[in-house]
Amino acid sequence: MRIDVLSIFPEYLEPLKLSLIGKAVTDGLLQLQVTDPRAFATDRHRTVDDTPYGGGAGMVMKPEPWAQALESVVRAAAQDAALAEPPAAPGAPPAGGSTALAAHEVAESAMSGLGSPQVPTDDAAARALPGQAAAPGRAASSRPVLVVPSPAGEVFTQDIAYELAAEEHLVFACGRYEGIDERFLDWARGEVRVRPLSLGDYVLNGGEVAVLAMVEAVTRLIPGVIGNPESLTEESHTGGLLEYPVYTKPAAWRDREVPETLLSGHHGRIARWRRDQQLVRTARRRPDMVLALDPAHLDRADLSVLAEEGFAVRDGSWHREPQRRERGHTGAGEAPDMA
Repeated sequence: MRIDVLSIFPEYLEPLKLSLIGKAVTDGLLQLQVTDPRAFATDRHRTVDDTPYGGGAGMVMKPEPWAQALESVVRAAAQDAALAEPPAAPGAPPAGGSTALAAHEVAESAMSGLGSPQVPTDDAAARALPGQAAAPGRAASSRPVLVVPSPAGEVFTQDIAYELAAEEHLVFACGRYEGIDERFLDWARGEVRVRPLSLGDYVLNGGEVAVLAMVEAVTRLIPGVIGNPESLTEESHTGGLLEYPVYTKPAAWRDREVPETLLSGHHGRIARWRRDQQLVRTARRRPDMVLALDPAHLDRADLSVLAEEGFAVRDGSWHREPQRRERGHTGAGEAPDMA
């Protein structure tokens, strides 16, 4: 996978060099770089923002530097892909069409490694639009995805993280101030697949913090990034439930003991305990997630646990009822509620 981040504060993305993401880059599982749109501004001060039409507070990001930055990274990705293709058979047309031609005509501008921005070039071939650099008839689904962090976007979820992890090329545009001129997004929809996404119902100063979260959520799903892939199947939001409580040594700590079931060595009981804890925790902390579950996909034990938490099924639909169990009560083998 290739990930490009467009940001006027490249240093903000330095943490992506750390931990598992940094190791994934080193191991060749991920290509990651940051490009500064200021490199594409044409005035002496490298201006990338201006006052909003119609008046109002704040500044708006100008569309042209962002468009050129996007063109640059999409072009570089196509260039790298063309160079990675095996040589064509004698007499056969280039596999990449105009993309393969551009790869030979354009000077190498793809700078691998985080924090190395793409820079403008005067080469005529390099100025081709992303759509023009692609082979004729290129499917829309093969185009890069432009993720635009925005409080006005679709809420980012684990399901969306899985969708993005299946893509070959993601570009994140970190807007600032009042956002990026809407004409940039309108234009970009003709060149890439645009997806505005929000971390939640709150506002940040810019998109960099959101991108740090999204990139980590996505890249950890790439095969080989997480050492034990089984850990991805039991965590929160996988399967529509929150994760169960976890414990480690010592078995007793400050008068608090690990639930007896986890010490039993009985795999079936442990699996049932963990499942019950997922259901209870989700019902108490995120009832909206319970209501999104399909009752037909739950077994009798699942439904019994949820019924105790006030979620009953009648005629195939969820109905809220008074809880049968006090919220603070700890049943046999049940972890105390930590909400």
